[in-house]
Amino acid sequence: MILIADGGSTKADWIAIDSTSKDELFRVRTMGLNPEMTSSEDLKNRVLNTYQLVQYKDKVKKVYFYGAGCGTQVGIKILKKVFESIFTNADIHVDEDMLAAVYAATGKNPAIVCIIGTGSNSCYFDGKMIHQNVVSLGYILMDEASGNYFGKRLIRDYYYKKMPQNIAKKFESSFNVDADFIKKNLYRESDPNAYLATFAKFMLENKEEPYVQALMKKGFEKFFEYRILPYQKDVETPIYFIGSIAHYFRDILEKVAQSYQLRITDVIQRPIDNLIEFHKTNEV
Repeated sequence: MILIADGGSTKADWIAIDSTSKDELFRVRTMGLNPEMTSSEDLKNRVLNTYQLVQYKDKVKKVYFYGAGCGTQVGIKILKKVFESIFTNADIHVDEDMLAAVYAATGKNPAIVCIIGTGSNSCYFDGKMIHQNVVSLGYILMDEASGNYFGKRLIRDYYYKKMPQNIAKKFESSFNVDADFIKKNLYRESDPNAYLATFAKFMLENKEEPYVQALMKKGFEKFFEYRILPYQKDVETPIYFIGSIAHYFRDILEKVAQSYQLRITDVIQRPIDNLIEFHKTNEV
């Protein structure tokens, strides 16, 4: 049995396939497994609390995990150690979610590939290697246009009274906006980036509001400025986006791309199915 997983900060999608036939055996979703944001103990418990993964753990021969927070050797080492303690008979491979996005979006063809979900990132894939114009420093300093980026801006606009009054009333009826509650989730609980991203649903529910449209446009413009334009590629270079934020706000995203004389090739909400097909036909 082979386990293939695409893991973000909010959730991780797992699919098991037969080692010989490559037929799908089962699929399951766990909580996010970001080693930069979650302790080793919690990472392990999130896997062990998933029935199918525990039931078949001794039959797993290979694990391919692609995840947020796995762009450094420190993050990779943490997750490998966790998985090795659970899947004791398996060969463990841990890599960054950017590589999964490349495999899912473009396979082995050159393209700019972007992730806009709970967090955000981008790369240029030349057909063999990933090139990144900057190392991501995570949700506090970077992650432009991501769920947590927009969550921070919604909270700030609400508290600075920059939201239109009708939007502010909807916001406070949708969330617990008590200052102590917010600070507790941001500074004393695990996964503050995932907490911030929960506010993103408010933008989808109010997508047609001019305030939300302007907020999204500004965030996407920042993403293009910092994460796409520095690659200095022309309109002929395919551009792929992965993630729910990109999926649900594709219309705004495409307008921003056009303003820079660029064109989006495709937007993929969940890359796991494409990732499985890549693994079935390619040795990695």
